[in-house]
Amino acid sequence: MKARTEKTLGKDAQLTPEAVIRELGLSPLPLEGGYFVRSYTSDREIPEEGPGVPGGEPRRLATAIYYLMTPSSFSRLHRLKQDELWHFYLGDPVRMLLLYPDGSGGEKVLGTDLLSGQRPQAVAPGGTWFGGSLAPGGRFALIGCTLSPGYSDDDYEHGSRAELSSRYPAFSKQIARLLPV
Repeated sequence: MKARTEKTLGKDAQLTPEAVIRELGLSPLPLEGGYFVRSYTSDREIPEEGPGVPGGEPRRLATAIYYLMTPSSFSRLHRLKQDELWHFYLGDPVRMLLLYPDGSGGEKVLGTDLLSGQRPQAVAPGGTWFGGSLAPGGRFALIGCTLSPGYSDDDYEHGSRAELSSRYPAFSKQIARLLPV
């Protein structure tokens, strides 16, 4: 098995999105887009009420996923109640749009070219609208997403193109790219 994995996943240039999906067991992610698999769920729970616990039920302390973007699949604009940390693993750079509750916004680029300003991690603070896509010309990117407390469907809110474009007019082109319909 080791030889097969090294051959299949050894070089980004030889790696295809289909190979990543197959090797990691990724599936389409409803609503948000892209492909994912949960890679970690904490065995520990935190109480249903308390600092940083957005829901009413006991929650896992943390969860993590692998997440794959391709030119036709990306992370649609959404927001969560808790912070989400994105980790860049391999592939082409990812542009991450962040629209903050105070009306400001910005873009971060995840990747390995540190000298050009890319970073291997980025945080979307809780309550911030965010999404991401490949940089132009990219083939794919594999990232990881970590949440604490762990993810619950109750935490997810899908963005509205009309509402976000009205509130953040300076980012209307990026919003249209991340909320195409």
